[in-house]
Amino acid sequence: MRAFLAVLGRELRLALRHPADALAAVLFFLLVAALFPFGVGPAPETLSRLAPGALVASALLAALLPLDRMWGAEAEDGSLDLLLLSGLHPALIALAKAAGHWLTTGLPLILATPIAAAMLNLPTEAWGVAMLALALASLVLSLLGTAGAALTLGARRGGVLLPLLVLPLAIPAVIFGAAAIEAAGTEANARPMLLLLGALAALALPLAPLAAGAALRGE
Repeated sequence: MRAFLAVLGRELRLALRHPADALAAVLFFLLVAALFPFGVGPAPETLSRLAPGALVASALLAALLPLDRMWGAEAEDGSLDLLLLSGLHPALIALAKAAGHWLTTGLPLILATPIAAAMLNLPTEAWGVAMLALALASLVLSLLGTAGAALTLGARRGGVLLPLLVLPLAIPAVIFGAAAIEAAGTEANARPMLLLLGALAALALPLAPLAAGAALRGE
């Protein structure tokens, strides 16, 4: 546990030294949300109808931005080899990287959700569910993205392959997240969709780090 926390702490310290990635993700999220009124028109009813899907899709695309550099720097300077020789299981190293990505990218996106929701005219009673849905959906993407980044590590066009690998797997998170937000906006029961999102996160929690660890070991 101490080694796992040490790797996680290292990720957080590196993110604090280079906050541009998290800031770029948040700005991308807000800019995409701000573009929707120009693309579909400023009619409040239209924006409210599109808001659930737009919020989830924009947040997941924004969270995808830092993933292509998740393992690249460590692989270039040799610190990845040291991590693999530290005695910590590669799956736990991948889990620490995923947790670091969620804390430094997913969490700022969640905090920015009310601003994006206001721009998309999402009813205020749905904001809480939107933040919870994005928290679970971004956690799923962090786990899947960690595995995808490990699988494409060293590929000639890994930055292109990564979205093609991760985004199709994240489609269920988009569907359930948007459905939960839509249900909350219409005063329906959002709990079933949130439970499905939680089930996706629980499924990805063990499987994605194991896949990433196997990729890092070259299995």
